Amino acid sequence: MYGLFKPRVLGAWRVPAGGPVIFAVNHSHNIDGPMVMGTAPRGTHFLIKKEAFIGPLGPFLEGIGQLKVDRTVADRTAITDALAVLDRGGVLGIFPEGTRGDGDFASLRAGLAYFAVRSGAPIVPVAVLGSTERRGRLIKALPPLRSRVDVVFGDPFPAGDGSGRRTRKALDEATVRIQDRLTGHLANARRLTGR
Repeated sequence: MYGLFKPRVLGAWRVPAGGPVIFAVNHSHNIDGPMVMGTAPRGTHFLIKKEAFIGPLGPFLEGIGQLKVDRTVADRTAITDALAVLDRGGVLGIFPEGTRGDGDFASLRAGLAYFAVRSGAPIVPVAVLGSTERRGRLIKALPPLRSRVDVVFGDPFPAGDGSGRRTRKALDEATVRIQDRLTGHLANARRLTGR
């Protein structure tokens, strides 16, 4: 990422140095995940849609520890693999909106709350800004080469309410709390970066 673009990383010191962590990343461009993987202070295992694992990209993604998920069903293999990453004290990356969009955390799916409440891992909000501002001249699907992309890490926070409950109601309540924190972090990241 540093060879292609000019990432500016803010708040990386907020990421816990050890133990399980979940990165909750906004998602507005294809480079958001690779940008976080390339700039984060710890190795990250992202849940990535199975459609991305095609051709030579499939073995490459698996080789660097990324997790394939079928978004059309409750993918038990992906769930087990993601929980195993957290059980080993690793970092799990999730796009909580489930798909690329405006990247504003406006519509969260329940997966993030499930992994956070089930594992007890803190969530670190991550805002990637600048990846959609302009299109490249050589490769239209990418931002211009050597353009600045900001990656802003927020303060870690627990998703649960401290009760240890894992009911549907507890997950719904956690999702509301998470969305509040993520949208607050995104607004702060935009103020910090001027984007």
